[in-house]
Amino acid sequence: MQGITIIVLMIVIPFFLGACLSNKKEMLTVVFEPENTSTMKTVNVSTLVSDSGVTRYRATADLWLIYDKATEPYWYFPQGLYIEQFDTLLNVKAMIKADTAWYYEKQDLWKGVGNVEIKNLEGDYIFSTVVYLNQKTHKIYSDQFTLIKRDGKTIRSQSGFESNEALSYYHLRNSSAELPFVELSDSVSVGVSSGNFAD
Repeated sequence: MQGITIIVLMIVIPFFLGACLSNKKEMLTVVFEPENTSTMKTVNVSTLVSDSGVTRYRATADLWLIYDKATEPYWYFPQGLYIEQFDTLLNVKAMIKADTAWYYEKQDLWKGVGNVEIKNLEGDYIFSTVVYLNQKTHKIYSDQFTLIKRDGKTIRSQSGFESNEALSYYHLRNSSAELPFVELSDSVSVGVSSGNFAD
């Protein structure tokens, strides 16, 4: 009987040891890359953004990623961004729309890329492929091709533009304009001029 018990133990003990060893958990090493790893992800966003304690903007986006551990902390809107700009009475005075956008926290700088469109209440329309909105300097600008429609005029700039935040003043470099004019009783086509345009 003792011999049978020893034989059974010799068969069973290795089986239990094998089972115990197979339950060992493997450790994985995960590398955190702060420049490329978001610390927050939000979908279907609508948020208010303040400047010096005053609500200045409403931002709406399908996807908002925050990289606040990056060397230069930033927000990223890979599926586009729509911004409404408010005056001091919270009336909407302008809107900006971009296919893709970034906000750099330290610089207080927005960057829109792709089909970037800006409109204000006066009906001015700006289109460019890259537009910056600097909340510190209250300037909107681009160094890329820009098209501006204002008061029946179409102005094109090969080297971008700079505007105040209210979009009431523009400075364009290397620009040309289409200006409607009246010849006798007919309103005909377009005159072309070049140079800087400022209102």
